[in-house]
Amino acid sequence: MQKNAKKLSDTAAAGAMWLAMLCCAAVPATAEPAPDTDGEWWKSAVLYEIYPRSFQDSDGDGVGDLNGINARLGYLEDLGIDAIWIAPMFPSPGVDFGYDISDYVGVDPRYGTLADMDRLIGAARQHHIRILLDMVLNHTSDQHPWFTAAAAARDSEKHDWYVWNDGIPGGGPQAHEGRLPPNNWVSLFGGSAWEWVPAVHQYYYHMFYRQQPDLNWRNPAVEKAMFASMRFWLDRGIAGFRLDAIPNLFEDPKLRNARELGGVNAQGDPNLDGSLTSNLPEVHGVIRRLRRMLGSYPDSRLLIGETYLPRTRDLDAWYGGARHDELQLAMDMLVGFHGDRDRLDAASFRQHIEEAQSQLHGSQPLFVFDNHDNVRAIDRYGDGVHDAQINRLLGSLLLTSRATPLLYYGEELGMRTITPVRREDVKDPIGITGWPRQKGRDGERTPMQWSPGAQAGFSTGSAAWLPVAQNHVTVNVATELEDPQSTLQWYRQLLRLRRDTPALTQGRMTMLNRDNPHVLTYVRSGTRVQAVMVALNFTAEPQILSIARGAAGPGRGSLRTLLTDAPALRGSRIAHSVTLPPFATWIAAID
Repeated sequence: MQKNAKKLSDTAAAGAMWLAMLCCAAVPATAEPAPDTDGEWWKSAVLYEIYPRSFQDSDGDGVGDLNGINARLGYLEDLGIDAIWIAPMFPSPGVDFGYDISDYVGVDPRYGTLADMDRLIGAARQHHIRILLDMVLNHTSDQHPWFTAAAAARDSEKHDWYVWNDGIPGGGPQAHEGRLPPNNWVSLFGGSAWEWVPAVHQYYYHMFYRQQPDLNWRNPAVEKAMFASMRFWLDRGIAGFRLDAIPNLFEDPKLRNARELGGVNAQGDPNLDGSLTSNLPEVHGVIRRLRRMLGSYPDSRLLIGETYLPRTRDLDAWYGGARHDELQLAMDMLVGFHGDRDRLDAASFRQHIEEAQSQLHGSQPLFVFDNHDNVRAIDRYGDGVHDAQINRLLGSLLLTSRATPLLYYGEELGMRTITPVRREDVKDPIGITGWPRQKGRDGERTPMQWSPGAQAGFSTGSAAWLPVAQNHVTVNVATELEDPQSTLQWYRQLLRLRRDTPALTQGRMTMLNRDNPHVLTYVRSGTRVQAVMVALNFTAEPQILSIARGAAGPGRGSLRTLLTDAPALRGSRIAHSVTLPPFATWIAAID
């Protein structure tokens, strides 16, 4: 252990020189934040995703609803949440649990009424919380009136609102009327991406389920109608939108075959290159026009994009590059979902975070570690022994980086992924078709755990739409609020510190000790704010970090602890070196 500590101390020596300068001078930044010229609230905000089916059931039917969200606004305000993103609550057949929308200007009766939504918007405002809606622009439900008209006749005015093709001559079990699909594209959820409609003797394209036909955004009438739907909600007071699957808005107009990459996916379909069905350049014109439309409203309305992209620099175009005229926030999935089997590796996190600081023309990154489509981070990064500590470590990184943080309900409690063990228990269609290689997304969508009682306080009914996790007797809001050492209390402290420390919302971000493989260390600083250093131990072993004294006179260059989960460091002032316990966080002001 001493040999390891000496090695880490030597590794930190170069970083200590940086720290000496930071204690008494302005900090050279990796990237300057984009100037805040119009009160952009989202730059300092904390966002929180709510999956409405699973947050709070107000009427005992086992399904969460809008009135349930309303009842929990006090919790969210007290936690420190500035805006909530509500997954689709529009009318829907529910094939993809709301992402197959049949009416963009209504509320699904399972979640309440339009009046309930209006009350929620007003109540949230009283709690200083903004509401963002999940807008699905890529496709509708096949039960949407637009599509039922489009599928009824070729001469329908709505027919060209979707992507249709006559197919190509051919035979076999996949043929219809002697025609085969026009190309080899496959649905993300299994099978061909083309579905035959006998009434019009054509195939329609669907990137997702066959019940989710893709809209034809090359038809200006589609844009006009969708923008009008969004104005409906903006006029009612919502603060903006998270744009689902936005890179997929356009497809190759020639409908060429996709290049095969070899192998098959969980559904048994060939792996294909997605460059003909994702991230086509035409989508940026739509986003710029949408941004201008939102700009006509007061209060800095917000556009967030669901942007799964292979490289950080690819995100820059979604912000509009140096023009900053497209999305205000593009989800950076490479920090929280960076591959390598989600190894808890300081070097990987450092690389992706530095890329986000330097490759986006100063735009504000949006970091997210959990959402409704992925196994929870505590399970992806946990080692089975220190999972709670690792979850707190990830929260520290998320809430102290130069980025807008997005939390997912229950992340602040340490909720786990409860994956079904039997195919017959799966609710998510992708899990049904992909079993056992793909077990679906039910595991990360289980009900919010409010109390140790029946149904975890989520519902007064006898059963919830998904089973409540058995660990709810200890992992829940009520119990964790009573425990000063709980995960929830750690997140509450982090969120308070973030709110009360200008450097954590306004400061630049500079990495220290870039060659340290075990500890991630960085400084948040600015010309008018006190600098703050963050050190995160990414290992199960204690790590020693050297601290250099400043050159501005006696006593200068020490670090005053602001927040830590290491008991020995609480209330301390560090001048020379600090020992970080396994997976510990240390946040200190540079005096």
